[in-house]
Amino acid sequence: MTLPADTPAFSVVVPVYNEEGNVESLFAEISHMAAGIGRPYEVVFVNDGSADATLSRLCALAADDPHLRIVDLDGNFGEAAALSAGFAHARGAVVVTLDGDGQNDPNDVPRLLAALDRDGVDAASGRRLAREEPFFSRVLPSKAANWLIARVTRVPVYDCGCGLKAYRRTLLEGAQLPRGMNRFLPAILGVDGGRVVEVTTRDRPRASGASHYGLSRLFVVLRDLPSLPFLVRRPPPGPRLVRALGAAVAVGAAVTAAALAGAGLAPAARLPLAVGAALAAALAAVAYAVRHNVHRFVRAREQGVFRVRRVLDHGNVPAEHRPRRRRLLGEEPASDLRSPADGARHASLRP
Repeated sequence: MTLPADTPAFSVVVPVYNEEGNVESLFAEISHMAAGIGRPYEVVFVNDGSADATLSRLCALAADDPHLRIVDLDGNFGEAAALSAGFAHARGAVVVTLDGDGQNDPNDVPRLLAALDRDGVDAASGRRLAREEPFFSRVLPSKAANWLIARVTRVPVYDCGCGLKAYRRTLLEGAQLPRGMNRFLPAILGVDGGRVVEVTTRDRPRASGASHYGLSRLFVVLRDLPSLPFLVRRPPPGPRLVRALGAAVAVGAAVTAAALAGAGLAPAARLPLAVGAALAAALAAVAYAVRHNVHRFVRAREQGVFRVRRVLDHGNVPAEHRPRRRRLLGEEPASDLRSPADGARHASLRP
């Protein structure tokens, strides 16, 4: 496929939620890095329903820089949906993702791009060797979860939580990630295990704000692991699998009920029945969790996972978000001028 002449060589996608203290410095770093590469680029910030000044600060930056585009979502949909929105609006042949908290170093991006070109792979994933986070509450659970994810998916990525990744655009077409599924990238996109490479990257402490994740993420990962073999296969799962898993849940529940109904039998028969009931209940619970995730995945592909309020760039930043500058008399925009009647009215209100 021949790309238009104005198509960026690469896009940098950054999902943000309440990151007003980080977006300006992060954009400056990304811009400096991208300009040094010497190829056409764009930076796509996805505002995931921020309730602080994140959007207004991004708009002020976009008013001065045509490389910046802002995808403003109509609510808070979560990081997975924000990434999906960024993928849908990115125009580059290669799409790079970065976390919005500033912990990923944009200066590592050229190394990921070089790995894509050198190794001919579809995805390059950052791997943080020196983590700037508490070991027992964040690093150790993350290592355990990543090891399990790599074993289950057979995709050799051991730092799925690193937001710094680079993908060929063809891998992202139509991506609709349900909430939480960003934890399993790039496996969830269907990348072949032999066409992904890990690149050592730096990890930095968060400059501003608070982390949106905690220890509970490990338990969520453990809950979702049994569904991964179904979600990463190609072609992706469809409604038929959802119905089959629903039947498995019903069978497990029926077996459990039947075993519990025999609790009044002779003592010698109670133990086997209790063990059978426990196993049936466990299998039914796993089947329910798998069905729940597969159903979310199928529904996401059919209905989408985000709504876009507007897309803003250098040419259409609202006037209220444009930075005010001192101008010579007569050069101010009309919206900044007061009519004589306005001046008289304000004067009459003074005590």
